[in-house]
Amino acid sequence: MSDRLKLGVLYGGRSGEHEVSLMSARSVLSVIDRDKFSVVEIGVSRQGAWLVGENLWTKLQHERLEGLLPAFLNPSPMDPALYVIRDGQIERYADLDVVFPVMHGTYSEDGTLQGLLELADLAYVGAGVLGSSTCMDKGLFKDVMIAHGIPTLPYTVFNRTDLQTNLDACLDQAENIAPYPLFTKPANLGSSVGISKCSSRSDLMEGMLQAATYDRRIVVEEGIHNAKEIEVSVLGNEEPTASIPGEVVPKDIFYTYSEKYINDTAELLIPARVPEETVEQIQSLALQAYQATDCAGMARVDFLIDPKTGALYLNEINTIPGFTKISMYPKLWEASGLNYPELIEELINLALTRKKQRDETSREFRG
Repeated sequence: MSDRLKLGVLYGGRSGEHEVSLMSARSVLSVIDRDKFSVVEIGVSRQGAWLVGENLWTKLQHERLEGLLPAFLNPSPMDPALYVIRDGQIERYADLDVVFPVMHGTYSEDGTLQGLLELADLAYVGAGVLGSSTCMDKGLFKDVMIAHGIPTLPYTVFNRTDLQTNLDACLDQAENIAPYPLFTKPANLGSSVGISKCSSRSDLMEGMLQAATYDRRIVVEEGIHNAKEIEVSVLGNEEPTASIPGEVVPKDIFYTYSEKYINDTAELLIPARVPEETVEQIQSLALQAYQATDCAGMARVDFLIDPKTGALYLNEINTIPGFTKISMYPKLWEASGLNYPELIEELINLALTRKKQRDETSREFRG
């Protein structure tokens, strides 16, 4: 079994989506082919500590970290190994061939983790630094969509200091975007954490202040009454493919964190209830957006349809989508003919291919 690839599975994280990452990781770990991959689990606490050891997932879940070893990745490309600190001494813990970051949100999905893995010259699943950071920031992402002629809802972006300096002026500016409802969002977070649907000025103020607790950048955008929420999964590097679209029918005021991960009340319809020509438009726009933002490996692309006009808007790209048993990304690929274990293996293969392409780049110039 010595020819097995050494696969690091990284989960947890210093993010509001820590719990979501644990749920995703449990599903991924349950289907990895151990005959092909030697798995090294690496957990990241809510405080950002890298940890390894027995019963890692359970200990992270219950925040009982006794007995776990502090770990760190050597960022040198000459020796990209995982090290631990045991009894005050640094020792080599594991070599790694490829890393699967099953992590969401800040310090995980925003390019920071990808930068560390690039420094270590390791193959890793998912988008690189550019694609990750561009798709993570909802305001910057919308700017790129507009530049490529891809429809997105009207919006504006504030910094936390803007709210602290002149909150009333920010409220006035936000109300000029469109009539209520408006949505307030942290620019750099997912899983609907910190998102509010606002139907009045008091709602808007509360929503903006809440979003500002999760990020220094806040997005306010137009809301659509009873919008149809459509999601499509994308897989690949330079020549990506799109799955059949699915539809989310929330029972709450929108597709909230509770509906996604706690109550499981939202209805997921696969395929989505849209005409064939709309399916083709959704898939085409998803692939355009994926390539425009230099995504790789995987992404889930989310759309909104206005039920009154039929207008289609691209909402966001998630470069590390949820991988829980109820998550749309694997469900859509399963419905498209690619089951969960095959999907995981294909993502690892895409990571290795991307690494080979990086290796073709010259890193020296001496004039």
